[in-house]
Amino acid sequence: LSASPREQVMWNAALHAELLHDHADYGFEVAGSRFNWRTIKDKRDAYVRRLNEIYENNLKKARIDIIRGYGKFTADPEPTVEVNGKKYTAPHILIATGGQPSVPPESDIPGASSPAAGHAAAGRACSDRSASCPRFAGASLGMTSDGFFDLEELPRRSVVVGAGYIAVEMAGILSTLGSESSLLIRHDKVL
Repeated sequence: LSASPREQVMWNAALHAELLHDHADYGFEVAGSRFNWRTIKDKRDAYVRRLNEIYENNLKKARIDIIRGYGKFTADPEPTVEVNGKKYTAPHILIATGGQPSVPPESDIPGASSPAAGHAAAGRACSDRSASCPRFAGASLGMTSDGFFDLEELPRRSVVVGAGYIAVEMAGILSTLGSESSLLIRHDKVL
């Protein structure tokens, strides 16, 4: 299942599309159903904003301080974390790291230009770290999984790279909602 509310909303939208697709098999006549990406995006974003406000208000009611910024543990004898130049000490420190995808520089992304075909034909693998490994121009046209939530419209065609649950989920959602989707994986199966 999805890991975040915004992923869950998109998963549910895809589920509804699947159910609509199967309605006729169960005797339901549904004419004129169309999916509107803008509607689900706007409603999803409003729902997530509302949830965030609820969570933040509940934390404030419980007298829990929210400290935003980049933190690091210090060498102090008591458990201490430093955030934005200010130190915080407590017997127990919970760090909710969140996360952001890291995007390698385009020069570090191996690609499939014609020299790679020569490597493959000769039975030689093109490793990610090989200096002779060709680079794929245009990698900057891609986006991370976070960028999926910023899309203003459903892409007509999409390619998702990865074999983890997020990649598989995104490819499935995009495909079910109407984008002609492909999933590129490095090995012979998804995780």
